[in-house]
Amino acid sequence: MRQRIIVCPLIRNEGAYLLCKMPPDRGVFPGQWALSGGGLEPGERLEEGLRREIREELGDCLRIGAIQPWTFRDDIRTKSYADSSSEQLHMIYLIFDCEAENRDVTLNDEFVEHAWVEPERLQDYDLNEATRRTLQEKGVLPTRQ
Repeated sequence: MRQRIIVCPLIRNEGAYLLCKMPPDRGVFPGQWALSGGGLEPGERLEEGLRREIREELGDCLRIGAIQPWTFRDDIRTKSYADSSSEQLHMIYLIFDCEAENRDVTLNDEFVEHAWVEPERLQDYDLNEATRRTLQEKGVLPTRQ
């Protein structure tokens, strides 16, 4: 089983959080809303990798100001690819609080939609399990009863 270190930005602007919707046919959480982020490259520093992932997935126009390491976790996930193959991964998530200076997002092909969501509306989205847990631990999404 391959191990991947994932840098994951929890991006906020004026109180709203950035969510991105995965394509229905690939990824770790197909068709669900997620945080952006991705794997570190060999030899890449954490903040360097985080900023690269933000640029690649969310475009060059989104300006990120403050970045603060927040928490980490790991789990085992199955990732599906566009060619219908899949693999099991041990994913280590490093989650960072990020303040965006604007909302200028241009998605790459890893996502099909994005939204800036106020905390009281987060429960209206089909969040993947990892994103739901992150937002619950952050205290902005109630734990399901």
